[in-house]
Amino acid sequence: MPKEFSYHGKTFDEIKRMNIDEFAQLLPSRERRKLLKGLTEQEKKFLETTKQNKTKLRTHCREIVITPEMVGKIIHVHNGKDFLPVMVEKEMLGHRLGEFAQTRKKVLHSAPGIGSTRSSASLSVR
Repeated sequence: MPKEFSYHGKTFDEIKRMNIDEFAQLLPSRERRKLLKGLTEQEKKFLETTKQNKTKLRTHCREIVITPEMVGKIIHVHNGKDFLPVMVEKEMLGHRLGEFAQTRKKVLHSAPGIGSTRSSASLSVR
């Protein structure tokens, strides 16, 4: 039997019925202060488009807190170069969107070049 999702003792259905102030009281202090202080104009506009059930949601707002209205949607978050798709799940509640769109890639080096080591410095170049 799969374990039922709960966030600080509340089920997802109870969280969906809460208003933003009640939901903010469940969050850690940094996210709670962000929601209670008020959202920026870009964030308000993004939440309105989220509620309209648009299919392609794209945003530069990496610092927005994930709320219950966003759960189940695919949001394309800008990482500085591209828009990376993020499937928002229940477990992501209270986190920031930018946490799930990494801005740095892993460095992949190829083989060392000629002269990079003492043994390769004496090789002939062909």
